[in-house]
Amino acid sequence: MMASADPAGRFDYYVLSLSWSPQYCASSHHDDGEQCERPYAFVAHGLWPQNERGYPKDCPSPGRVGDATIEHMLPLMPSRGLVIHEWRTHGACSGLGAEDYFGTVERAYRSVRIPAAYQAPDHYLSVAPAQLKRDFAAANPGLRAEDLAVECSGHYLREVRVCLTRELSPRACGADVDDACASTAVLRPVR
Repeated sequence: MMASADPAGRFDYYVLSLSWSPQYCASSHHDDGEQCERPYAFVAHGLWPQNERGYPKDCPSPGRVGDATIEHMLPLMPSRGLVIHEWRTHGACSGLGAEDYFGTVERAYRSVRIPAAYQAPDHYLSVAPAQLKRDFAAANPGLRAEDLAVECSGHYLREVRVCLTRELSPRACGADVDDACASTAVLRPVR
């Protein structure tokens, strides 16, 4: 028996996932020419509807993402496949149409200032996850360490996740937003 789909638009908050592009491109199973042939630092992986426990999934899709929307999002989400995947997997659960959802993704992404040290490092950086959170909080008034989660792949930084209200204000992350990193996160250089 197939599980029923979650209703779109019923969720508690958003998680903005900022992916460290050099780590994505270093993974042997990711050969995404659109993203990996250019020197990106943090890119928008997605804006995920989240509940205090779990997240909505398998929501009915209200339509496809138009080509103009995909083109508009490529500077922030540098892969057509990623844009389409995020719409199907997360955007459809937002209760918004594709254009409004991706407008919300863009507003959320632009609301977070990336600290200067992480905008385009040309060498490997090692930083404690707690310091990375403090650096993001210092660059973003109103953002606190508990509003952030740091996700690594081994010792390498994979993502910084920012928890936001439905109105895109910072808020504490729920207990099941992964915050998994060793004592040191290594950022691969942007090349």
